[in-house]
Amino acid sequence: MVFNDDEEPPPAKPGPARPMQRVQLIKYHSLNAPLAPNDQKVVLELKGASSATSRAPLDLVTVIDISGSMVLEGRLDSAKRALRFIIRKITDDDRLSIVQFDDEATRICRLRCATEAAKADLEALVAKLEPCGLTNIQAGLETGLSVLNGRSFTTGRAASIMLLSDGGENMGNARSVDPGSVPVHTFGFGSGHDSTLMGAIAKKSLGGVYNFVYDSNNEGRMQGPSPFLFPLGWALAPASTRGYGSSPGNKPTVLSEAFSQILAGLVTIIAQDVELTVTPFLDEAIINKVDAGTYPTSTATDGITIQIQFGTLYSAEERKVIVELALRDHTSFRPYSSDVAKVLYRFSFEGQQFTSNTELVTIYRSRKAPDAADDAPPPQVQAEVARRQHADSIKAAMEKADRDNLEDARNILVEALKALERLADPMVDMLRKELHKLLELFKSKAIYERQGRPAAISSLASHDRQRFTARGDAEDIRIFATQRMDTYLEQAKQDDDRPIPTAAADDDKEEPEPEPDLEPELVPQDVPAAPKPMAWEGRTLSMALRAIAAVLSLLAFSIMASARTSGWNDSGRFETYRYTIGVNVVVCFYSIVQAVAKIHRLVWPSSISRSISSYCCSLFLDQALAYLLISASSAAASRNHLWVSKLGTDQYNKKINIAVWFSFLGFLALSANALISMANLFSRI
Repeated sequence: MVFNDDEEPPPAKPGPARPMQRVQLIKYHSLNAPLAPNDQKVVLELKGASSATSRAPLDLVTVIDISGSMVLEGRLDSAKRALRFIIRKITDDDRLSIVQFDDEATRICRLRCATEAAKADLEALVAKLEPCGLTNIQAGLETGLSVLNGRSFTTGRAASIMLLSDGGENMGNARSVDPGSVPVHTFGFGSGHDSTLMGAIAKKSLGGVYNFVYDSNNEGRMQGPSPFLFPLGWALAPASTRGYGSSPGNKPTVLSEAFSQILAGLVTIIAQDVELTVTPFLDEAIINKVDAGTYPTSTATDGITIQIQFGTLYSAEERKVIVELALRDHTSFRPYSSDVAKVLYRFSFEGQQFTSNTELVTIYRSRKAPDAADDAPPPQVQAEVARRQHADSIKAAMEKADRDNLEDARNILVEALKALERLADPMVDMLRKELHKLLELFKSKAIYERQGRPAAISSLASHDRQRFTARGDAEDIRIFATQRMDTYLEQAKQDDDRPIPTAAADDDKEEPEPEPDLEPELVPQDVPAAPKPMAWEGRTLSMALRAIAAVLSLLAFSIMASARTSGWNDSGRFETYRYTIGVNVVVCFYSIVQAVAKIHRLVWPSSISRSISSYCCSLFLDQALAYLLISASSAAASRNHLWVSKLGTDQYNKKINIAVWFSFLGFLALSANALISMANLFSRI
């Protein structure tokens, strides 16, 4: 199936005069580490701008199950209400297509711009949806993907699918469908759906999440044949034999609320094709592990750079990645600031590609013990590690429960609750609430099968994607919910006949985007600024002294060599003066080499490793050349004084005297460097 009849979208509106800062990178890690080999965890956070006033237009395909089971207790009516909410929220910049499926799939409308006239037509089509037939999720998903893949107009547009089903797949094989880069957000409605399948479909897509929508009418009251095994006969049976009755506690907005949360993200996409790359400096560290949830992670062609694909980023959304680094053994080094890795990110918007500046992960390495209290990871790193462990506990508990070992599953959840007691983070209360709810749903096999498993799969999807998911109720647990989601949730609860503001009206109500921070790096308030390493001051002073020694020696031998006459008093005729010139030449050359090496180590602290023997050599040469310089200067001064006392002062003697003074000052600079070399050596022993 090829659908290339999508309606041409309106021309793009001019953007703001000053483009906003769409994505920001924040790094959390320990600022100090020992020179001995050790492991460090670094949390890299990509944070989306908190405004959607300039966002990507949306191409949305809703794939709706209209099989026979959707007639029960007004499920299809709930789906129609949820679709009407979507139609009324999107703007004329967005496009919508609707696909229905039972035994087979049908596209009931092409991708249309959501103008006022189109919205009336779309609502009329939704009103005509009627339940019938079996459940072929594969056909519905493939048709939805064909609508998006066949588009004629794609530049700068964000594509997404919302897939709803209330039953198990009894035709086709949806697991065989490859969604590619299209996010597929799945909604499992009620306890009769296959939560494992719906979770797998969302997980296979890039950025899609699975949502469990709790249907209180149908929980635990089925009496006849299972709708999962006999969907057609069960759906066509008289209502009195289906085992379902009316329920005064019906909540018709429950599906609208779940749809509204995903829609709130889709209409606030501020970056697409988001990619984060991390490259370690191999002389400093290697990457042991990268934890990015279920986002695709790969190694670049250079064999060392790690690439993480995030797909889209909503307004005010965050993506955190834990990078575990193994720092190399540099105990032969003196303390220094180590650049252990470089990070950059890319994204696209309105068809243009953007790449950030490279940012460095810098850790000051010293001789401190690795278990020092002040070297503990910052709270943000501890919180993110704990959240990932929390998700692992839910996964482990679900594996136990799937083997009918509910007692062990509950014990795992209880231990996860205890682990949260040591954590101080705003998300802790919500994590506790999530665990308490799962403990209730893991009480018995019947409850687990109806609600526990889908709630756990939805929780895992939320933590793996770092996105909000409905875990049975759209407002029960608000982990990763954005402010726009909170707004849409309240709007979805309103009566169907009340007007609903469009996404554009919601954009206008938002606060204007603050001016971007022009500082080269944003340091979180909870993390102290990196201390200025002592090695910098020592190397700077040593470099300055060596440069001074080189200049003074250069002046000394230049002036003395220029003191030449054609007579018997030429400086080249006297061994003392020749000796002084030679020593100054050697000192000048040595000081230049040492100054260049110091400058190199100041700019690239980790590029040249130094051993104990190199410090011993520097100390020996500093002392030896200082001795030679003072002895040569003294000899030249004595010879010049003797000559002046016998023959008087002339221009020749004055030059020799000036050269001797420069040579003596060079000796002082070289002696100071000898003291620094001694301190460096003793600090390494």
